[in-house]
Amino acid sequence: MSRVIRAALFQTAWTGDKESMIQVHEQAVRDAAAQGAQVMCFQELFYGPYFCQVQDPEFYAYAERVPDGPIVERFQRLAREHGIVLVLPMYEEEQPGVLYNTAAVIDADGSYLGKYRKTHIPQVRGFWEKFYFRPGNSGWPVFDTAVGKVGVYICYDRHFPEGWRALGLEGAEIVFNPSATSRGLSGYLWQLEQPAAAVANEYFVGAINRVGVEELGDNDFYGTSYFVDPEARFVGEVASDKETELVVRDLDMARLREVRDRWQFYRDRAPGAYSPLTAP
Repeated sequence: MSRVIRAALFQTAWTGDKESMIQVHEQAVRDAAAQGAQVMCFQELFYGPYFCQVQDPEFYAYAERVPDGPIVERFQRLAREHGIVLVLPMYEEEQPGVLYNTAAVIDADGSYLGKYRKTHIPQVRGFWEKFYFRPGNSGWPVFDTAVGKVGVYICYDRHFPEGWRALGLEGAEIVFNPSATSRGLSGYLWQLEQPAAAVANEYFVGAINRVGVEELGDNDFYGTSYFVDPEARFVGEVASDKETELVVRDLDMARLREVRDRWQFYRDRAPGAYSPLTAP
């Protein structure tokens, strides 16, 4: 019997202040739930600007505790109210001076399931992330949610195949890749890497990106958020490259077994041959 999950992504532009940005996302949850969505993911560092375009310690103030901070608690209540699983990409303060690029995962009953901390941290013009984040130390958790097994891989992580595979080995059925990625730098990769990861690891991927140019820099965030299935087929249309958009799609989880029965990538792996790849 087929299991269909209605899943949502939300891409939007920076509103100019934190509270209105949070409110925009709260309304997006309500709108997604009204369309029957059961799971939803926001864009990277969802409640702020993409401040990594500059190196300024004033933006450390955007970090808060996960899960004990007010934003997680606020969205726990919303998840419980609407019966929806939420993936919240946030700026996390573990303690003063120890900061991570993190995604908190909340189940449909409002319970906090855990977090993923971004592992691979870039440091290039317009993406000065090492100024703000330590490399993640969470490993590759897969969360057993009300809709199934959900993984998270954040933005720059997507260039590294090892984490995609680790999530598959842990049983992920859907992996969300919340991002803040710009047209000039990565546009040619956006519709290549995540579909390729979905094929290689035989699961669904939800790719989310911001839109617009923010006052902090000249990065042109190009949206085009999408879901892709294990055969690299887009599920419905790709979102706008300029406008705020809520993407709601039905994911037929029977596709996972169908593809895995055809292509036995997990059976045919040769992990004993890969040890040189993990040498520093």
